[in-house]
Order: sequence, then structure tokens, then C-alpha cells
Amino acid sequence: MLQAFSLRTYGRPLGLFALALLTSAAFGFREFRPAFARLLTPGSIVFTGASSIAYWDSLGKDMKPLPVYNTAFGGAEYSDIIAGVDKLVIAYRPSAVVIYAGDNDLATPTRKTPQSVAADVRKFVDLVHAQLPDTWVYVLSIKPSHARWDAWPKMKEADGLIQDYLRTQDHAQFIDVASSMFDAQGNLPHDLFISDGLHPSAKCYALWTSIIKPVLLEHFGASAVHH
Repeated sequence: MLQAFSLRTYGRPLGLFALALLTSAAFGFREFRPAFARLLTPGSIVFTGASSIAYWDSLGKDMKPLPVYNTAFGGAEYSDIIAGVDKLVIAYRPSAVVIYAGDNDLATPTRKTPQSVAADVRKFVDLVHAQLPDTWVYVLSIKPSHARWDAWPKMKEADGLIQDYLRTQDHAQFIDVASSMFDAQGNLPHDLFISDGLHPSAKCYALWTSIIKPVLLEHFGASAVHH
């Protein structure tokens, strides 16, 4: 599964990026990745996780002037991100990592529980901070969706457990992107999703930007101006 993700880079000249991609095509992207990571500027912000991040094509523009990299891939569960944390996160030595997962973990059918997902979040935070103690870890809430509405109670429970845990951690924060997706009547607008009823639409990404970007700018806005 780790071979399925696609890397996007934002806010940087693309000369070395193009060279790296050509080299990766010749030698295999997975093997080349650690060398490629060294071409990137330390201190950036890595977005990683599942397809809700992987498909965020406007991420670079939406997060300007923050320099961000997208290492998310379709189908990812927290266990996949944990297994690939060195290549997906640590290799970039980022100032912060923003992660979205848990959606695939709790989709029906599954043996995973809100408690096991929360435990995986703890493991992910511990792995990042063991090597990068000053890196901020931002965990996005699991989103509701029409396609997985039957799993929403478990997802919401997991969100609560994750939020409670992150309140006890330094350099870690929960970002709730789920609550604002409901309208004043408590309904989930269909136009927040593309036709599959699962993945975010441009309108949803705009909403997420309005929630996530101010949090990141609060900590990293001044440094981003000097990049």
C-alpha cells in the first residue's frame, strides 16, 4: 500500500523536483525517496494520511505562504502511516505534520475500534516525537460522510478519544474539521462531497482551509514569510 501514494511539493522551485522524479522513474520511487527528501527544505509542513489529503490538489495554493508537502496516499490507515513514518514524515524533518486518517480504519466492515484508532494516534505521535521532539503534530478529526454514515458514531467516538489524548501532549493538537461540516439544522450538505459521497469537494477543502490554515499560521506564519 505504501507504494501507492503520490508526492506533491508546493512553494519551492521545481528544477530539483523534476530531476528527482526522473531519477525515481529509473530506479524506483520507493528506494529513491530518502535521497529525494534531502533535496527538500527542512522546516516545511508535511500533510499526510489518506485520500482525503492525497486528493487535495489545491493544497499548496490554499496554504500559501506556508511551504507544504503532501505525502498522503489512497486507502491509508493509521497503521500504514506508522509503518511508513520514516519516509512519509521523518525524512523531511518538518516543523509540523498534519495527518488525516481513521476514516478507512473504521469503515464497515472492520475489526478496528475507536480505542484502537486512538492507540494508533498515540503511537504515531510518539514515533514522530522520538526523532523530532520539536515538530508539531496536528491530528485532523475524522470526517463524517454520506458513504460511511453508518460508521460515523464510531468515528465520532474516536475523535473524542483522540482529542482527549492530544490535550495532554506538548507540541500536538487536535483540529476539528468535522463539526463545521454540519449545517445549522445538523444536516451534512451533499455539496461538501464529490459524487461518491465520500471524498471532499472543493467547497469542503475551502472549509477545511479556513479551519486548518489559521492554526498553522499562528505557529509558523512568521517563518513562512522568510522562505
